[in-house]
Amino acid sequence: MNDPGLLHALLLDGIGGAKIVTEDEIDGWEAKDGVLWLHFDYSHAETMEWIRSAQQLDIVSKEFLLTEDTRPRVTSINNGLLLALRGVNLNPQAEPEDMVGVRLWANESMIITTVRRTLLSITDLTAALQNGSGPRNSSEFIVSLARRLISRMGPTIEDIEDMLADLEEQTLGTGDAVIRRQLSTIRRQSIVLRRYLAPQRDAMYRFYEEEVSWLREIDRMHSREVTDHLLRYLENLDAIRERATVIHEELVNNLSEQLNNRMYLLSLITTIFLPLGFLTGLFGINVGGIPGSDNSFAFPIFVGTLLIIALVLLLLFKRKRWM
Repeated sequence: MNDPGLLHALLLDGIGGAKIVTEDEIDGWEAKDGVLWLHFDYSHAETMEWIRSAQQLDIVSKEFLLTEDTRPRVTSINNGLLLALRGVNLNPQAEPEDMVGVRLWANESMIITTVRRTLLSITDLTAALQNGSGPRNSSEFIVSLARRLISRMGPTIEDIEDMLADLEEQTLGTGDAVIRRQLSTIRRQSIVLRRYLAPQRDAMYRFYEEEVSWLREIDRMHSREVTDHLLRYLENLDAIRERATVIHEELVNNLSEQLNNRMYLLSLITTIFLPLGFLTGLFGINVGGIPGSDNSFAFPIFVGTLLIIALVLLLLFKRKRWM
């Protein structure tokens, strides 16, 4: 086996640690040696060839591990488990909602995981095994991976909540276009995250209920705790969506109020200048018989009359509380 797509090859020691194994040791591995974990980048041709020729895997499992995009789910097959989960994308210059998928096949003595992009939860799990504080068997491995995937979602969701809280404060006095764009980003992020986390919740429920002999009861209970943690994040995302909807409605109300105020002001100005415009138009026609055409004081008198009419209209609007 000469595979550049092999990212990690570890043999669990059963007490929380693991040792790195070579390709020769992988080829000579037997179940009695301990739980073997192989982690691949499935986009490499060598990885595809190795998985498709692996005797431990059936045809369904092989296709599952090499699938480009899969919905979070759990399936038991031949006393093994197929598990697809997703984690937030915390890689540099990446959008968190562009989630990274991990596919896992496991039985009592072997674990195979495949990814296409770096997943920090896998990095954490590898470090824990090398430090002697990792999972001791396949059952613990699955729960530990799920817990790390879900725990890393916390800061991302908290950041979205903080951004939303800031927008709520700013929205109270403005309907700025920048806020609308930020709100659209938050709504998009929460929608995408929830779209992936909801089936992941269903997958974790299914994992708890799967009848696989090597899944220990204590790990099933831990998986329920992990699922409860995920449910809290889903509830937070639902709350974010509802708050974003309220903010959007407040923005629309603010914009409508601003538009109504401007239209009202224009209506008042139009009402004031309508009689003034009528008079100026009437006295501006170029025909004989216009009053005051021979009087040198006619223009000041006419302007004064217009000002008096405007003032009377303003006082009338004020008395009727129209302004």
